[in-house]
Amino acid sequence: MPQSPRFLPALLGLLLSCAAHAADPQYYPLTKGAAPQAVAMLDDGRLWYVAEGNGSLGRFDPQSGQDEQVSLGKGSVPRAVLAGPDGEAWIADSGLNALVRVDPDRLGSEVVPLPKEAADAGLDSLVFDDDHDIWFTGAKGFYGRIAPATRKLDVWATPGGKGAQGLAVTPDGQVWYASADDDSINRIDPLGQAVTRFPLPEQGGRPQQLGADSIGRLWVSEAGSGRLGRFDPSDGKWKSWRLPGDHPQPDALYVDAMDRVWLSDLGGDAVLRFDPQSEKFTAYPSDQAEARVSQLSGRPGEVWGSDAGSDRLLVIRE
Repeated sequence: MPQSPRFLPALLGLLLSCAAHAADPQYYPLTKGAAPQAVAMLDDGRLWYVAEGNGSLGRFDPQSGQDEQVSLGKGSVPRAVLAGPDGEAWIADSGLNALVRVDPDRLGSEVVPLPKEAADAGLDSLVFDDDHDIWFTGAKGFYGRIAPATRKLDVWATPGGKGAQGLAVTPDGQVWYASADDDSINRIDPLGQAVTRFPLPEQGGRPQQLGADSIGRLWVSEAGSGRLGRFDPSDGKWKSWRLPGDHPQPDALYVDAMDRVWLSDLGGDAVLRFDPQSEKFTAYPSDQAEARVSQLSGRPGEVWGSDAGSDRLLVIRE
């Protein structure tokens, strides 16, 4: 597939970021209209990102500023991306209604379409499980799994109807997803054919994304209630904290290696860090209004996000 290096916007981002404080968000501009939706870390310091606005996959190098872009084809609307063990990209493409693999060397793509019974599934999220299989959700009422080695694909209808979104895997290998339409988080049985529902304590939470900490607790961004929720499967107990601000709207969520929880607040145009020990939030405001950080990821010392509202990638380094 064609690739087009784009150095100038990224290098401009590098220059602008030099003046920022070490803990302030630093920004890397992308092509206008890219509307990046998700990022995935690579072992060599680069990262994959998907751009919903122009139907492409990007591979960005923060050190050099090189931005390689790969068109995913007519009708592509990529929503999520994972970095595979060999550096390949796996993409959930809602527009193609398919999972797409991109080779890290040739940047050629392979499309694995969903079956006809899952037409227009609304592909939303991806996660690797402990067996290196990939689980995915479709916001229009589906969840499924693909074995990357064989391309074997299984899809099931969600028992709660529409709204399946963010995914997480706990340290003991359990796979969970959030369901916004029926205010629940859901555990998928190992074979994938059954789901156990755990409703939020209060209706209207609209859970968006999940993250698991080192002891297996599930953290939940609740867009409807403006809260960060926590569910402990070991005792079935919930706890929650309201985000600061007048109209918080949590969306993206990432749990780092220190079990701190990172959130995007679409209502407050900020990324927040929550410390479970002190139960305090630290805010990293955006320098632009109407930022839409739809997904967060990271590696030691870095938290990365995709800001669809301003066509940028962002990083917070500590």
